[in-house]
Amino acid sequence: MDVDAFLTASYARIRASAAVPTGRAAPTLPSATDLSVARSLLPGPTADEEETYLRGMGARATLAHLTDTVAPALEGHNRSGRYFGFVTGSTLPVAEAADNLVSAFDNSLQVHLPDQSISTEVEDAALRLLLRVLGLANDGETGFRGRTFTTGATASNVLGLACGREAVVSARLPRDARERGEGVGELGILGACAAAGIREIQVLTSMGHSSLSKAASVVGLGRHAVKELPHNEAEPWRLDIHAVERELQRKDIASIIAVSAGEVNTGRFATSSAEDLRQLRKLADKYGAWIHVDGAFGIFARALPATDEFASLRESAAGLELADSITVDGHKLLNVPYDTGIFFTRESLTLHAVFQNPNAVYLSAPGSSSIPSPLNIGLENSRRFRALPVYAVLLSEGRAGIADMLARMVRLARGVATAIVSDSGLKDEYELLPVGNRSSEDTHIVVLFRARDEGLNAALVQKIQGSGEWYVSGTKWDCKPACRIAVSSWRVNVDEDLEFVTKSLAKIAKDWRDGLR
Repeated sequence: MDVDAFLTASYARIRASAAVPTGRAAPTLPSATDLSVARSLLPGPTADEEETYLRGMGARATLAHLTDTVAPALEGHNRSGRYFGFVTGSTLPVAEAADNLVSAFDNSLQVHLPDQSISTEVEDAALRLLLRVLGLANDGETGFRGRTFTTGATASNVLGLACGREAVVSARLPRDARERGEGVGELGILGACAAAGIREIQVLTSMGHSSLSKAASVVGLGRHAVKELPHNEAEPWRLDIHAVERELQRKDIASIIAVSAGEVNTGRFATSSAEDLRQLRKLADKYGAWIHVDGAFGIFARALPATDEFASLRESAAGLELADSITVDGHKLLNVPYDTGIFFTRESLTLHAVFQNPNAVYLSAPGSSSIPSPLNIGLENSRRFRALPVYAVLLSEGRAGIADMLARMVRLARGVATAIVSDSGLKDEYELLPVGNRSSEDTHIVVLFRARDEGLNAALVQKIQGSGEWYVSGTKWDCKPACRIAVSSWRVNVDEDLEFVTKSLAKIAKDWRDGLR
């Protein structure tokens, strides 16, 4: 087989299978028929197929199976600007091209080998560029010397809690132990806490993402360590700074403060201004705590245009540069392929203390460099070159292009929120959440709402998803079903998509009233 010819033809065939239909929106979900057909054609070792099972179809027949059978049964979020579920961005064409280059060369970024490859330098350049776009650089320096790519926000939250755990425990160890470089990474969590006189490590947050509890379990703190400190009942996503201070004063307890920059249901921020972060920074320094920001998608509010239109959102995300570590998700608002997460922390020494890969001489980089070998600062030894699509997007779009893409997302979300509270055809049928929410300035890219009719509300998500034309995710708010729109695709057309969403919601309500259920 001519490998190059096959790959060229296969890419054309794959792109054809994923192409957006001319003159109409791509479906967000596969049809029931496509799912049924694909399911029926999946191979299985039944009695009749035992002799042919795993015999091998060959590359061309397999490609046909993938494009003709499997592809029609896949989700369409990369093909549609109306996929509003799970804060899942599409993939910009230049990012897709870069990702294909990654597969073509199939490099594993684990060791910094500057005489052999430019890959780790490209990764570092991408991280530095992103720091600039997000306003996290400081006086010509990067501001965050510890930086690496991960598989996503969950992995980055694991890194954040692992680094926080290392820092808050090490700070309480006897001086001689610190001078020997001991800490959790060397002694283990039980030994290090015993030596430091710590009986508990707590994670203080407000409506933290579920991955925060998962990360706490993974790094040995336990899910029970995550403590919710809501500002009040009306704004449970906001962090009660006075409650944080009380918790920090507890004897023999070490603390990590986890700030949610973009709560998953409402998109709201745990802090409302730079002053909130300054207060948290002062408390953290006083009591030896660590500040970790889960900014998976909310961090991108810092990259919105610096205009009055987005001033409220930019203020909500102000001060995050004062944190000790930050989680970012690239496959959300940056619109690069799955799986792409980013992690920033102030000093690379903390990452090394936790993630150093010792006693593997064959994986050592020669000489010294300002760029560490990635396997010593993250979870993985085998790492896909996931930095390249990010690098491509940052170069292609630049600061202004990214700001414009993000602005379109916000404008659509705000348009939907405004329509729900002011449109005569919608305000009697639907309720914008949280209750009392009337200001579009507080809307980032998430719109939370429910139908006023309880019967329709229970069926609303299915009604929307069942059409295949657009997609929302179902959730709960105040113990009742709710609908969440999360706008995160570069394909968004504000005017067209706003008209489509409002007309669709109006029709769903009318059909329900008319008994068309």
